[in-house]
Amino acid sequence: MSLPRRALVAAVAAVSLLGLAACGGPAGAEAELAPAKGSTAPDGTTVNLTADQKRVTTPKVDAVAALVPEEIRRRGTLTVADNLGTTPPLEFYADDDKTVIGVEPDIASLIGNVLGLKVEFNPVSWENIFVGLDAGKYDAGLSNITVTEARKEKYDFATYRLDILGFEAKKGSGLKVTGAKDLAGRTVGVSSGTNQEKLLIAWSEEDVRNGLKPIDIKYFQGVEFYLALSSGRIDAYVGPNPSLSFHAKQSGETEVVGTYSGGGADVLGKIAATTRKDNGLVKALNAAIEETIRNGTYAQVLKRWGLANEAVQSSEINPPGLPKTAS
Repeated sequence: MSLPRRALVAAVAAVSLLGLAACGGPAGAEAELAPAKGSTAPDGTTVNLTADQKRVTTPKVDAVAALVPEEIRRRGTLTVADNLGTTPPLEFYADDDKTVIGVEPDIASLIGNVLGLKVEFNPVSWENIFVGLDAGKYDAGLSNITVTEARKEKYDFATYRLDILGFEAKKGSGLKVTGAKDLAGRTVGVSSGTNQEKLLIAWSEEDVRNGLKPIDIKYFQGVEFYLALSSGRIDAYVGPNPSLSFHAKQSGETEVVGTYSGGGADVLGKIAATTRKDNGLVKALNAAIEETIRNGTYAQVLKRWGLANEAVQSSEINPPGLPKTAS
């Protein structure tokens, strides 16, 4: 079984987590665990999981397209890096295991529409999004990337969504998370190299300063944390709220027991299209997002994936980000 199929099944098909871990070879697994053609987003919206996405589209705007650097305009494509297609409803594979779908690809496609560019998706690991941006391999990253002050030293940002983190736990656990003290002494999973990891580390340090037990942090880089939740090896997992809410809705075995700003207590976290600093592209990205907000197609995309509550009123270039001391 490939990772895309495993990720899609774990997050979308509402199968038993223990059954998923125990499945055998690819042939039997494909027949047993093939996902349904439709699923349900966090707000109850029915989601199209097929390769035939019928994406929301919008016309090219010449004045905005003119802001694109000449090299990219001549090429006619916008190369976009995204994170391996394993985090519904942000970015994941359709039921053909090769078409990348989700709110992030939809937003990227809208940007490409406005700019008159064909969007080329490049699913890569999280760290390779930034490696590729640094090397000029990708024009932009649209992959739930939070604006931080540290990242602003190397990248430019055009915001398009609020950054809300979620805490997922086994249903009926009784756990409620509003701050650091609620996780003191608990075993909590997180993906390394993310802002949620940094928040968790900061909370653990806060607990120790307050005479409480530290948080026992466990690291997961894929959907195997679902099994850890089911088996009780971790008490909770912290990650982007859209993907955790989506999984909880599908599985029926877990629930989101708290949310928190991805920017921490001091800054409203914001998700942004990310590009290499001073490469001339951020103004075009910003203007394209603004156009989609103005004409209503942006709202249609968020509603399509059940994420209307994460909408921004306007796109900002390089707004205040997570501070270095807390990012």
